[in-house]
Amino acid sequence: MTTINAPMPSLSHRASRWFSRNLIRIYAALAFIYLFIPVAYTFAFSFNNAGKSNLVWQGFTLENWKNPCGAPQVCEAVGNSLKIGVISTLLATILGTMIAFALGRYKFKGRTSTNLLIFLPMATPEVVLGASLLAMFLNLRVNPSFWTIVISHVMFCISFVVVTVKARIASLDPRLEQAAMDLYANEKETFRYVTLPLVMPGIAGAALLAFSLSFDDFIITNFNSGTVSTFPKFVYVSAARGIPAQANVIGSAMFFIALIIVIVGQVVSRKRKKS
Repeated sequence: MTTINAPMPSLSHRASRWFSRNLIRIYAALAFIYLFIPVAYTFAFSFNNAGKSNLVWQGFTLENWKNPCGAPQVCEAVGNSLKIGVISTLLATILGTMIAFALGRYKFKGRTSTNLLIFLPMATPEVVLGASLLAMFLNLRVNPSFWTIVISHVMFCISFVVVTVKARIASLDPRLEQAAMDLYANEKETFRYVTLPLVMPGIAGAALLAFSLSFDDFIITNFNSGTVSTFPKFVYVSAARGIPAQANVIGSAMFFIALIIVIVGQVVSRKRKKS
């Protein structure tokens, strides 16, 4: 009996099969490379011995990391951004969480309209928001300052907090609260020991999102800041002559802090699921 050996697939055929099987991985790798090239550039140039201009690589140094406040006004700008971010986040998280509970748990007249209005700041271009807020402050004879930035940031951060927390509330199992009440817990105890711990991951996520949006905002801040300098404004003003390496240090540090927070959150979440 004669055995017929199947012909070996050609090299081009095998390459085509490999490419088709790994197409999604290739796309993902290219997308991550595209996203992280600016981060890698910022991190690399934080070690540049640049002097006044950080446009061209001059040599490796650790002095920028040892003295991140070496550039004039950079730490003052970062401090203002941190203060504005913390205050805006606290206010937006408190107000947004209360609004999310009202919209997610109760039925009242105007609920549909309120849901629509909550989305408007998210859909409105920042240029329009910034110009409108500036016009409002000027009509009220309020000069742009630190607190006008805070008010502006709270205004647009509330929408993101409401959407995030409301999604978490909608995913809760109402039987857990009913079980707590069946065990003679009153409404306050049920909220404190059952509802709030279940919603807390959503509130924490909303707070982190609000802080990152506030810290990173430039357009609305630029309209309503007056003479107050924030980190995004400092970077914008410095861009014409070359952003100082200290700004790259601070940007890299913020990225790694955010990355650590995300990793810690994932580790804690997995441990809770296993337990």
